[in-house]
Amino acid sequence: MASRPDAPLAEDVAPAERSRSIWSIRIGVIPLPFYALLVVVLAVLAWQDDLKADIPTMAALLGVCSYTCYEVGRRIPVFRSIGGPVVLVTILPAYLVAAHWIPADLTKQITTFYKSTNFLYLFIAGIIVGSILSMNRTVLIRGFLKIFVPLIAGSIASLVVGSLVGWAITGDLHRTVFYIVVPVMGGGLGEGAVPLTLGYSQSGAGQAETLLAQVLPVVLLANVCAIVFSSVLSMIGQRFPHTTGNGKIQPGGDDDLDLTERGNVKFDIRQLAAAGFMAVALYLLGEATHALFGWPAPIVMLVAAIALKLTRWLPRNLEHHSGLVYGFMSTAVAYPLMFAIGVSSTPWDALLKAFNIPTVITIIATVVTMMATAFLVGRWIGMYPVDTAIVIGTHTGLGGTGDVAILSATRRMALMPFAQIATRIGGAITVTIALIVYANLH
Repeated sequence: MASRPDAPLAEDVAPAERSRSIWSIRIGVIPLPFYALLVVVLAVLAWQDDLKADIPTMAALLGVCSYTCYEVGRRIPVFRSIGGPVVLVTILPAYLVAAHWIPADLTKQITTFYKSTNFLYLFIAGIIVGSILSMNRTVLIRGFLKIFVPLIAGSIASLVVGSLVGWAITGDLHRTVFYIVVPVMGGGLGEGAVPLTLGYSQSGAGQAETLLAQVLPVVLLANVCAIVFSSVLSMIGQRFPHTTGNGKIQPGGDDDLDLTERGNVKFDIRQLAAAGFMAVALYLLGEATHALFGWPAPIVMLVAAIALKLTRWLPRNLEHHSGLVYGFMSTAVAYPLMFAIGVSSTPWDALLKAFNIPTVITIIATVVTMMATAFLVGRWIGMYPVDTAIVIGTHTGLGGTGDVAILSATRRMALMPFAQIATRIGGAITVTIALIVYANLH
């Protein structure tokens, strides 16, 4: 029987075509040939005990490890649909550290690199500045005015429902409110759990370190729940497209620079460099005001970026290239960053301690109520309910770290400015009110 003339034999395929097929295979964003090269080189350096906490080595190491976890996570049925890649990239390294599969010296190098470079804040600076300056101006104005409505409604509803559910299960309303529900809504660790437990300690509740050990697993588990439920919402958006803006918080008209108009601006490497330095400058502005006046640095950076956008002070091509900075950060940096967080800042033992039935049910009730309320209120006031609920859901995450994980899992990194509002401002208000009430009770 004759073979089909349009089906060439394997040996007849041109080497260039085989080469192109190899280069089209990627592990994350890394082409397979260079992924293999990096694995070999890193293995040799580890064998020679020469892995250093410098940028080239850590970029290679975190890239290979994080994208390997990502590829595994996105190939597991069901799990991949509920944020599996992000959960695996963050949680698996925490387990590997606890099980000593990642050597202590390597853990120390990654931790040193992550904490000494302020890796997370550079990432958030690029994401916030880039997403705001490349955002539709009309949507930006309306969105920031509207976002507080579902934020307040979701916070009140989750406080009430979470407290009642926990009280019904444990019979201890005080512990439920102050050691489960409030920490979930506190805005993460550094901005939420740490000042919260310090305030409890100053009110006579005990040692701050002991209190933080009680609260830490609650915050970590709440972050995992927020990732999973946000991913479920993203699936709902895919099933019902009218419920989501796929990274936009509400419908809006055209502006002088919308994301869809980027193709009209010519690429300029100097403008890209300028946009990167602008993001760094706004980040340092936030740090300076924090040092001088105690203002939250991310909020100052956020307000400064919004002011630049609203006043139309920046040239159009600089705004466009700020969007490219955002694109680079969300595409190339997010997963290596989350792997570093998993190694350095996610204690496995603390995470396991949260897995008792009353605590888990209370956390789930709090997170679900927050997001469900935001979904309904967002729909009522004309916002995209799926995107609104995901943004408000970051209020129950792990601060800036949680924002990155949640928005990466749902592929909505453009919502980072709104997530920062929910996390920073929502968390600060929650912690402040909780400490006032706690002090009056004690």
